[in-house]
Amino acid sequence: MALRVGIDVSALALTRAGTARHIRSLLDALEDEDVDVRRYALGGSSRALVPVRDLGWYLAALPARARRDGMDVLHCPTQRAPVRSRVPLVVTFHDLAVLRHPETFNRWTRTYSRAVLPRVVRAATRLIAVSEFTKRELVELLDAPEEKVRVVPNAVGPQFSPEGDSTPGDYVLAVATLEPRKNLARLVEGYRRAGLNGVPLLVAGAPGWGGVQLEGDGVRWLGEVGDDELARLYRGARAVAYVSVYEGFGLPMLEAMACGAPVVAARSGALEEVAGGAAVLVDPLDPDAIAAGLAEAIDRREELRPLGFERARAFDWREVARETVAVYREAAA
Repeated sequence: MALRVGIDVSALALTRAGTARHIRSLLDALEDEDVDVRRYALGGSSRALVPVRDLGWYLAALPARARRDGMDVLHCPTQRAPVRSRVPLVVTFHDLAVLRHPETFNRWTRTYSRAVLPRVVRAATRLIAVSEFTKRELVELLDAPEEKVRVVPNAVGPQFSPEGDSTPGDYVLAVATLEPRKNLARLVEGYRRAGLNGVPLLVAGAPGWGGVQLEGDGVRWLGEVGDDELARLYRGARAVAYVSVYEGFGLPMLEAMACGAPVVAARSGALEEVAGGAAVLVDPLDPDAIAAGLAEAIDRREELRPLGFERARAFDWREVARETVAVYREAAA
């Protein structure tokens, strides 16, 4: 009999960023596994519903529904999760930026996370970390028992490949939500110092919070783009910059590599781990270092492309699904 797994998909109504891509890709890959998946979600996409979701949904309604429906496992694929669950609970942590850099988050998220995340860790039967870095953060910042943590990385979807159309023209690309943690102000300063002979910097990503604005002097914000357009942008970029001050994984970096773009990445968080030697690494706090990294990535394009392809192939959603089901079986045992 197939394992009955309830998966919370509420985040899909609020974001299309990395966590949403993770959830969609995992659900697709789980269709080939011996599990019976039931999706749970709090309706509505308004940001005003976030406190309702965080308190009423996760702390009460979601675990009650999973128990009522006879689920063998409840999986929360973001770190918002119940603090008590009679159904064995698996929680995925993508990063702990909210605890490591609380100043880069809004007040509600800071307050909620400080109060609730330690209890989530205690309530979970198993914890999934998307990188070894995030596992270390869980142990250090939330006192998670190492024996409860399994590392299961993100992966690259089939739409991100070197085959297909490219966005025409010369440009450097950055992919990030407009928020303080993404370090876009220093990226823009580094881009300007690089003196790339008029090559524009394009920034693809949804508006966030914190008043981050990008326009003018060669910088153009594209807003949020769909996956097909994003893949075209990756393929056509002279370089892709991903210089966030903190990341638990760094999926855009891997997607860019899969599409054949040379990557400049911050030497911070999990980015060096995920890059695996296939990207130019820079100090994200130093605009001069970012400038030098952009120039180096463009100059080393033909060397970095095959390294990036090889690295990206190491991250496959089918393997992610298999490893995730193994965690479900541990939790349900």
